[in-house]
Amino acid sequence: MTQASDKTFTERLRRLFAPIDLTHGKISAVLIRFSVPVVLSYLLQQIYTLSDAAICGQTLTAGEVAGVNDTSPLLFMVLQFAFGCATGFTVVTANRVGERDEEGVRRSFAAQIWLCGGLTLVLSAAATLCLAPLLSMVNVTPQNAEVYNAAYTYCLIIFLGVGAQLFYNVECSVLRSAGDSFTPLVFLFFSTLLNILLDLLFILVCGWGVAGAAAATVTAQLCSAAACFLYTFKKYPVLRLRRSDFCMPRGELWRHLRLGLPLGLQFSVLAIGVIMMMGQVVRFDLLPGGLMVSGAPAQNGFGAANKLINFLMSPLLALGAALVSFNAQNFGAGDYRRVRQGTDRALLLSMFLYIGAAAIGLLLSIGGAYQYIFLSPDKISAASVSFGNLFLYADLPLFCFVAVLIVWRSAVQGIGKSFYTLCAGIAELTARILISLFLPAAVSGAAVSALAPKSAFFALCLADPGAWLLASLVLLPPYIVYIVRPSRG
Repeated sequence: MTQASDKTFTERLRRLFAPIDLTHGKISAVLIRFSVPVVLSYLLQQIYTLSDAAICGQTLTAGEVAGVNDTSPLLFMVLQFAFGCATGFTVVTANRVGERDEEGVRRSFAAQIWLCGGLTLVLSAAATLCLAPLLSMVNVTPQNAEVYNAAYTYCLIIFLGVGAQLFYNVECSVLRSAGDSFTPLVFLFFSTLLNILLDLLFILVCGWGVAGAAAATVTAQLCSAAACFLYTFKKYPVLRLRRSDFCMPRGELWRHLRLGLPLGLQFSVLAIGVIMMMGQVVRFDLLPGGLMVSGAPAQNGFGAANKLINFLMSPLLALGAALVSFNAQNFGAGDYRRVRQGTDRALLLSMFLYIGAAAIGLLLSIGGAYQYIFLSPDKISAASVSFGNLFLYADLPLFCFVAVLIVWRSAVQGIGKSFYTLCAGIAELTARILISLFLPAAVSGAAVSALAPKSAFFALCLADPGAWLLASLVLLPPYIVYIVRPSRG
């Protein structure tokens, strides 16, 4: 390689890592350029999760796999509370980036470190102390010992290491709020690769089973959080914290909590609905005497399909995360018209992503192809494929509802109106609980069990699109008032 080509490569690499000013430039180009690394990050995050699922599905027993699958809504409740808080915190950071307030940016970063420390202690203690009651919410009890022990072990280790994920998400969110969406992708790639290697080491070589899968996840996140923090400190002078930055004015912590807590609660509220839904899924594997059907086909089929849904939803969630930073910076800069235009572009992009996601998901449903990614052949049956496909057929055609919901929620969130996103979360929770509890029983004409017809399971799966629709209707008024109208004229 010549000196000239060396210089060209270095310049390209420097531009790749350079932060993007979201307040200037052609909106579609800026939004897409910023979104692509975020989309890749979210897809990589799903690969991160899927690597655990795939390795566990290929190496553990059916009962252990069911136990890990059953923990998904519980982990979602705790971890997404942390993630929601981190996202809300960084709205303050992005506003100050738009205002060109460098001292304020550092104070915001310092405030988030204080809050992360406090949240880590509270969440770890509360989640571990309440673990047994939480598992009972998804009908995972000691009566089915293998499933229960696997679920308990996996959750306990993840909850004890929640601080690693919280700090990592805060650091990545701060970088995105400053316009750098590429660096989080690099560190996530490192974390994903490390997680896969540790999975193989802890499960296959050390024989630690479920505990090994959880330990690999926590260790990889901890290493990535430390590396990301060191890089941020070295690369960005504006984020290079000083001792004085931690001595912040009165009300600084409250400003972050005012935006972060509603989002954290919103995500946790959503998880409660998912827990209720998962609890009903477990019932489809239970015989009238309380014993579980061999192979747990409903849990494993639903679990595999749910992981596919989460993977397909990743580009939409990534677009939403990019829109939060975009709107926050432009709102801070006082450019309300650009906020409206960016939201319109994001809504159009979300429709293309919806069509692609639905098409891919329906293709993978043929013959239950997706289940071979997450489950070993001995755990796949006609029943597991049937249960999983019913979930896909209920969700994928109505994916447009969640596409609209994510864009509207992110748009309102980006301008600091977290209260409305919390209200939307409560609406989503209400719809998911009501549909999960009453519609399957109404269709089956009796209490839900392994003897219930498949139409009752399909009715249960309608809880997702019903929840998306109701939450979107709740967000419609603030979307019109705060996004559409201010940019007119």
